[in-house]
Amino acid sequence: MKSIKYLLFLIILAFIGLSIYVAVQPNSFEVSKTTSIKAPASIIFDMVNDSTQQNTWTSFNPEDQTKTLNATAPNTITQQLKSTNLPTSGINWSFQPDGKGATNVTQTLKADNLSFGFKMASVFKGDVAHQLGSKMEQNLGKLDSAVIKSMEVYSIKINGLTDYGGGFFMYKSIATTVNNLSNVMAKQYAEIMNFMSEHSIPFTGMPFTIYLKMDSETNNVVISNAIPVKDKINVADDSPVLCGYMDRTKALKVTLKGNYTNLGEAWEKAFQYIKDNHLEPSEMSPFEVYTNDPGSTPNPANWITEIYIPVKENKVQ
Repeated sequence: MKSIKYLLFLIILAFIGLSIYVAVQPNSFEVSKTTSIKAPASIIFDMVNDSTQQNTWTSFNPEDQTKTLNATAPNTITQQLKSTNLPTSGINWSFQPDGKGATNVTQTLKADNLSFGFKMASVFKGDVAHQLGSKMEQNLGKLDSAVIKSMEVYSIKINGLTDYGGGFFMYKSIATTVNNLSNVMAKQYAEIMNFMSEHSIPFTGMPFTIYLKMDSETNNVVISNAIPVKDKINVADDSPVLCGYMDRTKALKVTLKGNYTNLGEAWEKAFQYIKDNHLEPSEMSPFEVYTNDPGSTPNPANWITEIYIPVKENKVQ
């Protein structure tokens, strides 16, 4: 009997000791994790702020409820998490561009006034911060994948034959390689726009590129980067920017919605369509029009490029 009383006494002492140990545990926790995602802050912000997309990247319980309390695009989001496994918690998001094309994404999870039951469970389950940190790292990894995947979406549409209106345009021509095309074009357009700004020449449409020569074997191209204007502009003989004119033409139109890296495939489909439908390109050079500005359309999946290949009208069936 004495042994039983002694055992009960030890159990009571152990329970009291455990209760004291649990009671003195911190009444709050805060866990923060950061990763770098190669995407504009606005794209990541939109995905995190869109409750309909959270299941594509979150590693928490699907029954958990996340409510956005405050959002300041594109840099911060404050949320409230109601979870079956955690006390009601606050989630703070920070999206900071690194100046090199990527964004530093920080997720901070914190809760105050932790219950005795939660602290007791934490004692037996182990380090809560470590466990939550692992989940948050999974979240950030899945978010990275989901964001990159959303930027890679593209589609190519064969619109068919259309009439293109033509008109005057300011332009600069250059020979380059396909691999260096984007860098050359950025410089060319900057010089054209600066010239037009200095001479108070308004533009009347979106920029386009005329492909004067394309060599698929050497990947060399000769292009004219152009910006439409209303009327003919007289320039000096030694002007770095010239004024040209495009005649109205019948052309095959193909639309790419997505990153410019998919333009090669779009051009291939355009020429294949011409071949399959027994069309004949005219002497006029093919061109592509950039109908929206990447500067105001951060997600490449939403960039729209229209390809036009002029065709001989007597060959149109």
